[in-house]
Amino acid sequence: MGFFNSKKLTAVNPKPWYREWSEALIVAVVLALIIRTFLFQAFKIPSGSMLDTLLIGDHLLVNKFIYGTQLPFSDERFLAIRNPQRGDVIVFEFPDDKDKSYFERRDFIKRVIGEPGDRIEIRDKQVYVNSELYDIPQEVHKDSQLVPALASPRDFAGPIQVPAGEYFVMGDNRDYSYDSRFWGFVPEEKIKGLAFIKYWSWSSRASLLEKIRWGRIGRPIN
Repeated sequence: MGFFNSKKLTAVNPKPWYREWSEALIVAVVLALIIRTFLFQAFKIPSGSMLDTLLIGDHLLVNKFIYGTQLPFSDERFLAIRNPQRGDVIVFEFPDDKDKSYFERRDFIKRVIGEPGDRIEIRDKQVYVNSELYDIPQEVHKDSQLVPALASPRDFAGPIQVPAGEYFVMGDNRDYSYDSRFWGFVPEEKIKGLAFIKYWSWSSRASLLEKIRWGRIGRPIN
């Protein structure tokens, strides 16, 4: 008759449900923070300065690593794929908010018109970059009136040269955009990333069945 050494088998006690949920939640929060800080961030369009490219209620994803990863509380960037280019639609921290607290600072979205070293001039609503007319399909004018240069830089401005490390930006809705014509340049360290896709679009003023703008969802931003 054979003998064998028997041991009492005990089941491993499973973790309490609340511990499993809390650990999963912590991991999810950490991953979300990493993605938001270094990779992608969501933004919502609150104004009409980028009509008709972006509508009020469009929700966007912004690529935060294409211009270089920026560490929190630092202006240094690492591993940049490329620099901002003319025509890019960028999200940036409003330069005039630099003296405000972190929670009071506003994010703006505009199109890059002038890169460092470019010479910008606006005559009769027309934009000239390095003495050449810069005309893009997205540009719209909703006001037929010309505002004199002494009254506003909206329709007449410059010529001015973009300083090193800074950018001149404008809204596509040229006549109703508060941009570099009024407050100056965007320092490179204030740029948060490149807006590249509309992942959701919602109109609060439309009827119930038309609030979701299905045709805009998933569309790239050009």
